[in-house]
Amino acid sequence: MPLFDPLLIAILAPLALALAIACGLPKRWSVRLAYVAFAIPALMALHTWWHFSAQTQDHGYAFVSRYSTGLETLGISLHLGLNGISLPLFVLAGLVGFAAGLYALQSGAERLKIYLMLLLIMQGGLMGVFASIDVFFFYFFHELALIPTFIMIGVWGGRDRSYAAMKVTIYLTLGAMISLVGLIALYVKSGANTFDFIALRAHLAAHPLAETVQSNIAGLLLLGLGILVSLWPLHTWAPIGYGAAPSSAAMLHAGVLKKFGLYGLIQIAAPLLPAGLAHWSHWLAWLAVVGNVLVVGLITIAQRDLKQMLGYSSVMHMGYAFLGIASASVLGTGGVVLLMVAHGLSIALLFLLATSIHHRTHTFALDEMGGLAQKTPVLAAFFVAATLASIGLPGFANFWGELTIFVALWKFSPLITALAVAGVVISAIYGLRSAARVFFGPPTAQLAQVTAAHPPTDLRWNEKIPALILLAALFFVGFWPKSITTALNAALTAPAPVASVAAKSAALPR
Repeated sequence: MPLFDPLLIAILAPLALALAIACGLPKRWSVRLAYVAFAIPALMALHTWWHFSAQTQDHGYAFVSRYSTGLETLGISLHLGLNGISLPLFVLAGLVGFAAGLYALQSGAERLKIYLMLLLIMQGGLMGVFASIDVFFFYFFHELALIPTFIMIGVWGGRDRSYAAMKVTIYLTLGAMISLVGLIALYVKSGANTFDFIALRAHLAAHPLAETVQSNIAGLLLLGLGILVSLWPLHTWAPIGYGAAPSSAAMLHAGVLKKFGLYGLIQIAAPLLPAGLAHWSHWLAWLAVVGNVLVVGLITIAQRDLKQMLGYSSVMHMGYAFLGIASASVLGTGGVVLLMVAHGLSIALLFLLATSIHHRTHTFALDEMGGLAQKTPVLAAFFVAATLASIGLPGFANFWGELTIFVALWKFSPLITALAVAGVVISAIYGLRSAARVFFGPPTAQLAQVTAAHPPTDLRWNEKIPALILLAALFFVGFWPKSITTALNAALTAPAPVASVAAKSAALPR
């Protein structure tokens, strides 16, 4: 057991403060300590990124630790560690969580203590999702982070919040339950008697499952995790959910928690069920390109509500991620991880800025805006930059994710690649048009009335700082993708661990 475990600290710090708030910590101290509780996971994430290569051990994992749970006879233990796939997503969770926390602390939300408590539970769960080597805790931490989402939409949400909360709850609970059935089936059929991912991979490399069994389990995981990621046509919860969700919850869910399903397919399904995923790859590719990219892309163009447009655009970009998984190649899978990080940063930034726009215009209706750049040039600059990042302009992290997916997809199907590239044009249309309608051209009569009574001010520092964190990360990865791809390539091309070594690892003293 290490004396300093950055992964455990990143998980426990926000959860500990959430517990303290639940136990009656005064509001003044709750707010002050929340700054620290949101900052600690971000600092631990940056620490692990900086020291990752020097700490790599145990089959490509770094910062490995194991804690007893009393459930070892079932093959369950709190086994933590990061490899090249989970590392960038762990850092993403830390940075987006910090930005969302800073924005929430200055939001003036009613019942701020409870609001912060739920956000902190989300944050702790998110850090646990990507730090877990044990599949049981991977799922447990996702459920821990998911529950506050339902509550926050229902209590602090905007228009149609009750309906949105109910729909999100039904869809995501269904997806989580189907995913759980798939994970349990994998545990039972493997015969490894462990949820430890390293040991599972070693066992199944030596004793692979029959193709029919792989196809059935992979189908369950694709269906369940696909619902959680908003795979078409089971995507309709996402736009209405994000449209109603309070800003910080939308930032954390769309930016990070939504990546749980994709991460599960890459980290668990792809290495353990390769024949099963290959069986469904063409079905997945056509659903993603026709449904998510083209159909949802055209629906996004038709939106007249800024937040709804961002919700649909998030669903559309998940189509690219599914296409990268369907390509079944190292290049495509690596592109998916890059895109997950880039999309998480950019969509979180766009939801933050959309709320800042609402504070100044008192509307999300695009037809009621215009000319805001004259009054808020910094806000306009941030929004245009975030929009260009979402489109995939070179210089931003999104460019590398989309480019590598398209290159990998060409070998899979040139026709599907051509259709997918058309989605870039669609995203440029709705993205640039929304920026033009909000910030440029003459202001509408409705906006003129609002601004006459309440003249808009530019971004304040409590809005600039979280926005700068996210935008700086987009630029950093955009100009230095190697900061992610070096460890990522090593993880994706690493051979399966030897069964005897993995079994020995699973039997270490606890």
